[in-house]
Amino acid sequence: MNPGETTLQLINDLVDEGIEHIVLLMRHSAREYEPGRHDLLNPLTDEGRGLARQLGGAIPKSLTLRGFTSPAERCVETAALIMEAHKEGGGLTMRNRVVEALGVFYVLDQMKMFMAMQATGSMVSFQQEWFSENVSPDILMPSHTSAAIIARLMLEKLKEKPEKSRLDLMVSHDFTIYLLKDQLLDQDSTHYPDVIYLDGIAVFERDGKAFIQSHHEPAVELRV
Repeated sequence: MNPGETTLQLINDLVDEGIEHIVLLMRHSAREYEPGRHDLLNPLTDEGRGLARQLGGAIPKSLTLRGFTSPAERCVETAALIMEAHKEGGGLTMRNRVVEALGVFYVLDQMKMFMAMQATGSMVSFQQEWFSENVSPDILMPSHTSAAIIARLMLEKLKEKPEKSRLDLMVSHDFTIYLLKDQLLDQDSTHYPDVIYLDGIAVFERDGKAFIQSHHEPAVELRV
């Protein structure tokens, strides 16, 4: 499965169901991994830019796109390219702006985090420690608190009642996607596939209730 395909399928399925307002949290597109460069400063690759535009061109044009992103430039650019391609294909777009809560706000000490990750042996092992509340609170905010902050942000956007069908695009990082999958969907990283570029999680309303869904399983009611 290529980056963006499962996210596009999720969007299409919800549109076909008649959902008129989707809040989509997704990982940025393919990025560089330059040794010695601060991780958050690594930009998109040319391939990543192409993948973002490809997704934007395929999103249903019945949806108006509005963008929210992590402060990291690769997230800002991912949203901008998706929206640009959507507009070029005849879709409507609104503005695209940075929201701190879509960044890695939960990381309180990045150096200690990298050291702790090395000590556990892998990112998956470290995530499991965090999700189980076994990481020191001076390294990362509690996982349940972090997930609730992001979920509430998504719910606040969902409360708005747009006049036209809308997709609120929230571009963040894989750590954030893993966090919500584990804490809100019970889809832990040891039993579900890795979060790849452009993977997304949708929040939407059905019969007056808020639901959250990844492409792996049916939607579950969102309660935070």
